[in-house]
Amino acid sequence: MRTYPVRVNLTISVDDELLERARRLAQQRGVSLQELLRAYLRTLAGELSGAEAADELIALMGRQGGRSGGQRLSREDAYEDRL
Repeated sequence: MRTYPVRVNLTISVDDELLERARRLAQQRGVSLQELLRAYLRTLAGELSGAEAADELIALMGRQGGRSGGQRLSREDAYEDRL
């Protein structure tokens, strides 16, 4: 007998600041908040190995594209405003 995964909805309560930070993080990564949370839960529950999580992150980064325009920065330039 073959079984199929069933998706269920999950409702959680978080404060507004945490929710907004999570939304910004998802937007920066080019994924939905739902995708971000699902990937985190899969990693947390041990469904993904470290290598699989890294592969998934690389795939997400590839879809994101970035905004550097091909410009290469030195370490000093990249962290200039943080020092």
